[in-house]
Amino acid sequence: MTMVIFMKKNPKYNQISKSAFKARTLELFRKVEKSGQPLIITDHGKPTLEIRRYHGTAAPDVFETLRGSVLRFENPTDPVGNDDWQAFQ
Repeated sequence: MTMVIFMKKNPKYNQISKSAFKARTLELFRKVEKSGQPLIITDHGKPTLEIRRYHGTAAPDVFETLRGSVLRFENPTDPVGNDDWQAFQ
């Protein structure tokens, strides 16, 4: 038995029904990842979701971001009293 699923062709997007997507999820994820072409998931013919490749940037180094932000570093191990906190004043 051969199952044929028709995907509506659009020059920019491929569309597939939610039920057909459910049956072929991993295959379609790999296709989007490889081709870079977005995939539209439809529910009763209406577009509801868009699956596309993630093009994020590397997370910034937190320590590099904070470097140079400490103005003074005196007695870091001393306990902090309630009078020292601006929020309590």
